[in-house]
Amino acid sequence: MAVNLIAPRAADLRAVAGVRIGVAMAGIRKADRKDLVVFALDEGSVAAGVFTSNRFCAAPVQLCREHLAAGPAIRALVINTGNANAGTGAGGLTSARRSCEALAHRLGLRPQQVLPFSTGVIMETLPIDRLEAGLPAAVGALKPDAWLDAAEGIMTTDTVSKAASRQLSIDGRAVTVTGIAKGAGMIRPDMATMLGFVATDAVIAPAALQALVRDAADASFNCITVDGDTSTNDSFILMATQRAGHARIDTLDSAQGRALRDAVIAVSAQLAQAIVRDGEGATKFITVRIEGGRDVAECRRVAYAIAHSPLVKTAFFASDPNLGRILAAVGYAGIADLDQGLIDLYLDDVHVARQGARHPQYAEAQGQRVMKQSEITVRVYLHRGNAASTVWTCDLSHDYVSINADYRS
Repeated sequence: MAVNLIAPRAADLRAVAGVRIGVAMAGIRKADRKDLVVFALDEGSVAAGVFTSNRFCAAPVQLCREHLAAGPAIRALVINTGNANAGTGAGGLTSARRSCEALAHRLGLRPQQVLPFSTGVIMETLPIDRLEAGLPAAVGALKPDAWLDAAEGIMTTDTVSKAASRQLSIDGRAVTVTGIAKGAGMIRPDMATMLGFVATDAVIAPAALQALVRDAADASFNCITVDGDTSTNDSFILMATQRAGHARIDTLDSAQGRALRDAVIAVSAQLAQAIVRDGEGATKFITVRIEGGRDVAECRRVAYAIAHSPLVKTAFFASDPNLGRILAAVGYAGIADLDQGLIDLYLDDVHVARQGARHPQYAEAQGQRVMKQSEITVRVYLHRGNAASTVWTCDLSHDYVSINADYRS
């Protein structure tokens, strides 16, 4: 069961001018479930993306990079669930190209103007004939207000669909930012099986959009982990349809750029945290905050050492304040000159360790009180500088093993 995560409502998801979405049941892996999603973007739209750092990346990831680098304006996305089209060699690339060609033909576009995405089981052949057969229904269903249908259509082991929406004003014009994501396991983004799609009608230069998608990823999807596995298919796409009518944003350093950046990051962070809250088998949502580092990179290394530790995560599941496991993770995070005599550890409002040792006033009952909560914050002070970083994770339960042991059945 997801941790304090409420399913989105269609009424709360604002349509983005210039975006239409169609969803169909193509039977790619299972019958009678939404598994094929199409995005159609108005002419003049621009798109930017970041992708998995996994060198064994899926065929659609390879093709997305190729199409984005080629230069033509992206006008459509095609997304399937049930099959990752990863570990499929040359045949997988052929299938990904066929999906782009088939959608391009129906929308009157060039194949290079279509971005393909897949999620599901790795090393199985994509049933491209089923995908192609499902496209007429998806294209026929295109409409502006299908964001919730799309969020449901990209789910795999997710138990709750994930979507978010914001509105802001730029130069007196209303600007919308709406997005969806999927992911519950194989989550450790380094760009997170994770897909994220965010669209806005803001008017923004392509170079600024690419900077924005990187900033948004670093502040959201690159700050989460469920199990420490970086997927072959992770993709985060930001689309801008240029329909809002304000003066073009050429830099994120302007007041307009900062306002748009804040809105996109807010939507992205909500989606990213929803992935952790819906982590496979999760019962706790855990914020790991590292402060006082020399730079953000070392703070993030320490945060991920804690967030990835099976011993730490299982202790949280058991509500067992075996908090020496956290200090051990800090110690093996890879900071060669770390002075353990400076480390402070807090569990929510409880000061657990001071100057690298158990706080004299700490009682285990205090730690257990916090550990029983469904939402917990771990704070570590390194006392090495002024940098800080935050990572969101979840506990590791029996259900995580069961879900992944039964994933292909």
